[in-house]
Amino acid sequence: MAEHQGDCFLVPGPVRMNQRCLDAMATPAITARGAEFRDVMADLNSGLRYAFNIAPSKPKRKTHSWAGDDDYKVMAVSGSGTAAMEMIIANRFRPNDLVLVPTNGKFGERVAEMCKRFCKVKHIRYDWGRAFDLYELEQQLERKCYEAVLICHNETSSGITQDAPAIAEMCNRYQTPFILDGITSIGGLPVDLEAWNVEAAAMGAQKCTAGPSGIAAIAFNSRFYDRCKAIKEQGDINPLFYLDFVSAFKKGDDDQTPWTPAINLAMGWAAALNVLKEEGLENRWNRCGDLAKGVRNLFLDLGFELLAEVSQRSATVTAILYPPGINDDWRSDLKEKYQTQVIGAQDEFKGKMFRVGSMGETSREEMIEGCKRMLHCFREHGHSIPDVDVASYF
Repeated sequence: MAEHQGDCFLVPGPVRMNQRCLDAMATPAITARGAEFRDVMADLNSGLRYAFNIAPSKPKRKTHSWAGDDDYKVMAVSGSGTAAMEMIIANRFRPNDLVLVPTNGKFGERVAEMCKRFCKVKHIRYDWGRAFDLYELEQQLERKCYEAVLICHNETSSGITQDAPAIAEMCNRYQTPFILDGITSIGGLPVDLEAWNVEAAAMGAQKCTAGPSGIAAIAFNSRFYDRCKAIKEQGDINPLFYLDFVSAFKKGDDDQTPWTPAINLAMGWAAALNVLKEEGLENRWNRCGDLAKGVRNLFLDLGFELLAEVSQRSATVTAILYPPGINDDWRSDLKEKYQTQVIGAQDEFKGKMFRVGSMGETSREEMIEGCKRMLHCFREHGHSIPDVDVASYF
């Protein structure tokens, strides 16, 4: 096996982009209203449907590229994953609607905070890295007062993946719409929108699909669209303009957007999604899972502690607590001396934890080399670590 050369970029997004993606973004300016960009949008829509794991479509304009043989359509959003989630929330709920948002990390809390701007929220806050109490969620759903349940499916701040199938089953049983922040899960670990009856889901380009930052997408079903349309027609819609879902929907069949889109980012993402098609979605899920498993087992064997509960540890990011006496100075040295980047923690875990990304197109070779450098850097900081065969973990 060839060893990885150069820097190791092991952050949980934005991830490293491949050359095809970078070259596509270097295309000279084109108009957003001509056939040329419609071709780009059709290619992008087809790739998005593949990444969302829904029915395929042809990457050709004038073929309803955003739709397939199911009840879902896809829509690109010129903004980060947060913009896609805001578009979902602001259009789907009226100011007096009540939604349920359980959280166990920073990005779930962001979903709850976003909801507070546009509707009423029951926010159930669990400790970071702790699994949701499904019995408590079921008790809430029994009240039949919620317009929807929203979750951050994969919580990169704490390295935990929620039990979406179990939550989906409860939502179906209590006839409560289910909405998914899949920004760091879709394209990187198994997601089945149709089986889970997800009404709408968001994905960010710069995470599992290894596209550029600043562009995102939504997959949604007809129930979601009908509800947004009814709210708008009733005049009960939240104040918005750029993120008006109904305006964007009207342009979808024509491979268009209502406002000038992120043209070059769309080109880059379309190229990255074609690389995903070539790798195969399940192959990517498996590779990300194998890398995460290797990181977990390596650091656990060396006596480190992981934040997330053992049954729900993420396949796209691993949250590892620093041993006593180590802090973010280690991470700074790792970057400066070893050309290896991982990411720190947020809020109360700042300076107490680091996170290793295993999403996008990260190779086995890069992860092995990165882990070797991490161990060298820990030894340099006075933490005793035995010599181990890092490669054997992958």
